[in-house]
Amino acid sequence: MAESRAGDSAEHNAEQSTGNSTGNDDVYVVEPLLPHRLRRPSDLLRFFATLIVLGAVILLALVAKQTLIGLEADVKEGAELVPLLSRIAAFLGGAAVLIVPTAFAVERVFHRDGLRVAEGLIAAIVGMAGSFLLGQWLVAGNVDDLRVLLTGDRRIEPLNTLLTSVIAYSTAVRISRRPTWRMLMWTTIALYILALFSGRQITIPSAIVTVLVGMAIGYATLYGVGSPNTRPPGNAVVAALRKLSFAPVSARRVEDDHQGSRRYAIGLKDGSSLDVTVLDRDRQVAGLPYRLWRRFRLNSETRRRAIRSLRAELEREALMAYAAQAAGASTPRLLGTSEIGTEAALLAYEHIETRPLDEVPDAEIDDELLAQIWEQVELLQIQRLAHRRLTGDSIHLDGAGRVVLTDARSGEVAAGDLLLRLDVAQLLTYLALRVGPERSVRAAADAMGPDALAAAMPLLQQIALTRETRSAVAKAKNVLPGIREHIVALKPQGKIEEVRLERFRPRTLITIIASAFAAYVVLSQLSQVDIYHVLTTANWGWSGLALVAAFASFVAAALMLRGFVPEHLPLWRTVLVQFASSFVKLVAPAAVGGVAINTRYLQKRGIHPASAVASVGASQLIMLVFHISLLALFAYITGSTTPTSFTPSRGLVLVLLAVAVLVVAVLGVPPLRRLVTSRLRKLFSNVLPRLLDVLQSPRKMVEACIGTLMITITFVLCLHACIAAFGHEISFTAVAVVFLTANAIGSAAPTPGGLGAVELALVGGLVLAGVPKELATSAVLLYRLLTFWLPVLPGWAAFTYLQRNEDL
Repeated sequence: MAESRAGDSAEHNAEQSTGNSTGNDDVYVVEPLLPHRLRRPSDLLRFFATLIVLGAVILLALVAKQTLIGLEADVKEGAELVPLLSRIAAFLGGAAVLIVPTAFAVERVFHRDGLRVAEGLIAAIVGMAGSFLLGQWLVAGNVDDLRVLLTGDRRIEPLNTLLTSVIAYSTAVRISRRPTWRMLMWTTIALYILALFSGRQITIPSAIVTVLVGMAIGYATLYGVGSPNTRPPGNAVVAALRKLSFAPVSARRVEDDHQGSRRYAIGLKDGSSLDVTVLDRDRQVAGLPYRLWRRFRLNSETRRRAIRSLRAELEREALMAYAAQAAGASTPRLLGTSEIGTEAALLAYEHIETRPLDEVPDAEIDDELLAQIWEQVELLQIQRLAHRRLTGDSIHLDGAGRVVLTDARSGEVAAGDLLLRLDVAQLLTYLALRVGPERSVRAAADAMGPDALAAAMPLLQQIALTRETRSAVAKAKNVLPGIREHIVALKPQGKIEEVRLERFRPRTLITIIASAFAAYVVLSQLSQVDIYHVLTTANWGWSGLALVAAFASFVAAALMLRGFVPEHLPLWRTVLVQFASSFVKLVAPAAVGGVAINTRYLQKRGIHPASAVASVGASQLIMLVFHISLLALFAYITGSTTPTSFTPSRGLVLVLLAVAVLVVAVLGVPPLRRLVTSRLRKLFSNVLPRLLDVLQSPRKMVEACIGTLMITITFVLCLHACIAAFGHEISFTAVAVVFLTANAIGSAAPTPGGLGAVELALVGGLVLAGVPKELATSAVLLYRLLTFWLPVLPGWAAFTYLQRNEDL
C-alpha cells in the first residue's frame, strides 16, 4: 500500500479526530468521528426504482384500461359471492391496519429504538399530506384520464390517505427486515385493501398506485432524514483482528480507496504492520447507477456484476489476492479475512512501504521499470488472471524500486481471452500517456510479444478503458492512434478482427427514444384520420401524378450523384442505390442513411474512399446551397404575390429567428462548436478539389445542377399533387416554402427518415398556409405514404440485389 499517501492522510485525520479505545491493552484508534446518521445510497436508489415502477404501472394501466375494468368487475363479483368473507376482511383490516403499526412502535420503544419510530411517524405524516394534496389536484380535473383511472369516475379518494401513510410508515421503520412483522403488516394491508375494494372505496389501479406512492414517500423520508450509522468503528476492527490472532498495538484510519472502502494502518506487537481494508455493507450499492449503465451498455464478457453481497465481495477479493500470490506476482500478501458483525468485513494485508506510479515523475519511468511492470502483468496472464484496473494508483514501487501490484478487488480469476486483452490495452494506454506510445509499445512487445499486442489492438477503444484513463485520453486525442500505428509497424501482416464491446451507443438510445416519440406523434395523427376515407376520396389522377413525381425524385437523386463524380456511373444502377437508401432510412436518420449508402456505393465502384466521401460531401454542400436559395426565392415570390391565400411573413420570420437562435447556440457553446466544425471538416475536407474536378466538365456540372434542382421540384410537385387530390387549391410557391422548411427540420431530426418531425412540420406549415387541418393531415399522410413508406419494399429488393452483386 502507498505509505506516503497513507501517512499524510493519517496525520491530517489525527489533527481533526478523536480516538477510541478497545478496552483491551489500551489500543488507541485514531480516526474521525463517524457520523451518527448516514444517507444511504440504497434508499435513494429504492426511491427512484419505486418511481420508475409507479410510472410504468400508470402507463400500463392507461393502455390496458378495459382489461382493468373487466378484472375489477370479476373481483367485485367474486366478493359478492362470499359476503361473509368481505365483512370479516373489512372488520379485521380496518382494525389491524392501525393496531399492527402501533404494536410495532411500542415494541421498538421498549427496545430503545424510538428514533426509528419517529422516522416512521414523519413518513406517515408526509404520506397522508402528500396523498391528500395529490388527490385534490387530481379531483380538480388537471389530469382527467388519470383521475378516472384511479377513481372509476366515482366520488372516492384517488389515493387512500390512511393506506398511504401506513405504507410510508412501514417502509420508513424498515419493517421488511423483521420477517414476522413484515408478514403481519402486509397481511393486514391486503385485508384492508380487500375491505375497501368490496365497499367500492378503492379501485385496483388506485390500490397499486397508493402502495407505490407510500413506499416512495417512505424511502424519500429515510434518505432525507438519514439512517442510524451501523458501520463498525475502528475498535471493532481491532477486536476482529484479535480474533484472527493478531496483536494490534496501534491503529489509525487512512485515506479511503477508490471504491470508498475504509482503510486502516495497524501496528502489531512484533513491530510489523498491516493494511486493513473494511468493506461496509451500505457501500455495496455506491456507484450502482454507473455500474448498471455499463452492464446494460457493454457486452456480457466485459461487464461486471452490478450488485454483489458483502460476502460475495469479500470472497472475490480474497480469491483474487490468493491467486495472484500463487501466480508469483508481486502483490501484498493477504494474511486474513473476517466479518465484523453483520454490517462489515475486513481483509488484512501485509504492509509494504510503496508509492503509487502516479506519484512517480515521468522522467523516472525508465525502460527497466516498464519491463518490470509488463513482467508482473505477464505473470498474471499466464495464470489467466485479469487485474482490470492497471492504472497509476494500483501499480506501486517499493523502497528498492520493485513493482508491486495492488487493488485486486476488481480482478477476475480464470479470465477469458477478451478480459486478458483488455488488461493489455488498458496498460498500453496508461503507459503511453506517461512515456509516449512508442516506448509503451516497445516495452510491451519485448515482454508480451507482437502477437499479444496485435490481439489487443481492436480493444484500443475509449469505452474499454478505466474512467480515469478515458478522461486522460479524451484530452490527449492522438494517444490511441499512435499506439495503433506502432503496433501495425511491429505486426503489419496481422489480421485484425473486429471487436465490438458496446451493445449500443448513446446516440442509438437517443434515436430509439426519438423514434418512439415520433411513432407516437404519427399514430396520434393517424387516429384522427379515416384511412379508408383518405384512400377512397383522393382523386386518382392527382394521386397518380404524385406517384410519378415521387419516382422521379429517385432519378433526380441519381443524376445529382453522377454529376458530382467525375468517374462514370451507370444511371439505372445508381437509381437502384437511391431506392436502397430509402430502405436504410427506416433505421437511420434522414441525413445519414443516404450519405452512408452513396459513399459505400462509390467505394465499391473503385473510387478511393477519400474521393468518395468528397463527392458525397460536395453533393450535400451544393444541395444545401440550392435549398437555402430556393427557400429564399419561393418565400419572396409567395410574399409578393397577392392572389395567394398564404402570407408567410410571420411564419418565415419565426423560422429565420429559430435558425438564428440555433446558429448562435452552436457558435456560442464551445463543445457544440467544436463538434460541428470537426464533423464539417471531416465531411468537406476534400470537397473543394472535387468541385474543381466537376467544374472542368460542363456536362457533369449541368447534370449535377439539374439533378439537385429536380429533387426539390419533384418533391414539391408530389406534395402539391397530394393536396390537389383532396380538392384544395394552393399556390405551388406556398407548397415549396412549406416543403423546404419541413425538409430542413426532418434532416436535423434524429429519427429514421425524420419520422414525426417531417409530419408535424408539413401539417403545421400547410395549416399556416390556409389548408384545413383535416385536409392537411390527409395530404401529408398520402405524401409520406408515396415518398417514405411505399419505396421501402422496392428499396429492400434493391438493397439485397446490390449486395448480392457486391455493389454495396
